[in-house]
Amino acid sequence: QVQLVESGGGLVQAGGSLRLSCAASGRTFSNYAMGWFRQAPGKEREFVAAISRNGGWTSYADSVKGRFTISRDNAKNTVYLQMNSLKPDDTAVYYCGRGPTGWSILHSDYDYWGQGTQVTVSS
Repeated sequence: QVQLVESGGGLVQAGGSLRLSCAASGRTFSNYAMGWFRQAPGKEREFVAAISRNGGWTSYADSVKGRFTISRDNAKNTVYLQMNSLKPDDTAVYYCGRGPTGWSILHSDYDYWGQGTQVTVSS
């Protein structure tokens, strides 16, 4: 029913920037919070950022506050993650997920996921 496709990942040097995009199918995209999670090798998937259904609020993991910005364009069924001042510790596969109609930073509250896009930050 719902398809999410991430794009925009790649290889960058520390201090660089990337903008990830997540394109979603469905006419009810705007009814749900959206989130970005990431999973580094050997680690559990962790919360990165979330945004409310109308973009009115955002939430960020402490590790990315001040560096990452989540946004959405409901007319385009797309959520973005602007990543600045990237660090090697940001290296991970980044996943876009559909959240609840309220909000959540919990992985278990997200019911659809994209395939992920690799972000690699070199020293």
